Amino acid sequence: MGRSMRANFYTKLLSVSTAFIAVVIAFQLFTFSAEPEKPTTEINETGKYAIFSLDIPNQMTFANEEVPINRYDVKESFDRELLVNTYWQSQTVLFIKRANRYFPIIEPILKKNGVPDDFKYLSLIESGLMSRAQSPAGAVGLWQFMKTTGKEYGLEVSKEVDERYHIEKSTEAACKYLKKMYDHYGSWTLAAASYNAGRSGINRQLSRQKVDNYFDLLLNEETGRYVYRIIAIKEILSKPDHYGFHVKSEDLYQPMETKTIELNNGVPSFPDFAIKHNITYKELKDLNPWLREAYLTNTAKKSYSIMLPQSDKLVQNETSESDSTKTES
Repeated sequence: MGRSMRANFYTKLLSVSTAFIAVVIAFQLFTFSAEPEKPTTEINETGKYAIFSLDIPNQMTFANEEVPINRYDVKESFDRELLVNTYWQSQTVLFIKRANRYFPIIEPILKKNGVPDDFKYLSLIESGLMSRAQSPAGAVGLWQFMKTTGKEYGLEVSKEVDERYHIEKSTEAACKYLKKMYDHYGSWTLAAASYNAGRSGINRQLSRQKVDNYFDLLLNEETGRYVYRIIAIKEILSKPDHYGFHVKSEDLYQPMETKTIELNNGVPSFPDFAIKHNITYKELKDLNPWLREAYLTNTAKKSYSIMLPQSDKLVQNETSESDSTKTES
């Protein structure tokens, strides 16, 4: 290419580039001059992300017992748990969603047994309201019973059946424990603390420190935070909007619509049992997490209540001897 041709080429290229830049600048000026779309949320006046401290309520109770929130140590301990659970947003949103499913099961059992309603929050902090929750120490279920404690309070714990995972039965067992601790201490707050540290652990510290209530005790990190966390979760879930949690009703996890059948014999294969009842094995185990194997020998011929989805019809001849099940009356 000759010198003059190259010069003409670069001149044309410059003209095209200049025109393109002019178009881009004109488009940007038009865009910036238009009224910007309003943001759906405003973080603060400067447009920067901001974290705020939280107001502490002037009065608080747990299980109808006064929380001495005016004391600096109580206030600061509660403040810690309120901040942690407010700003751990994903976890607390899940708590709110799950509570809508499980609290309606737990609440009437607490009421029937004379245990304050606030103890539903103890179950929440123990397990996150996950029916299959299991701790590294071996505590399982919504109420996180250890094997020996579960058996002590009437739960069947075996290879095939573990009622620590049974929501209703484990809640009944928790009520027995809590009422026993309340009779011992005369304090629901100490009863709650003993659920974490054990009766002997709380007794030892009460005697050693010569005090008679939870808020005066110097305890290890876990138990020292335990009751404050329950109270903080109660505060947040009692008024979630106040703490910035806006969960639409349709986003809440709904209670499961179920029906119950009685099982009196063994089941060689729960996958086959599930198929027979028009559900999957996974659905069967989700509704009955206390069934720990894919079969049930049931040599003792015990009666077990099995939950099935209400929307699915049971197979015909439900009450035949060969099926060994019957619809709950």
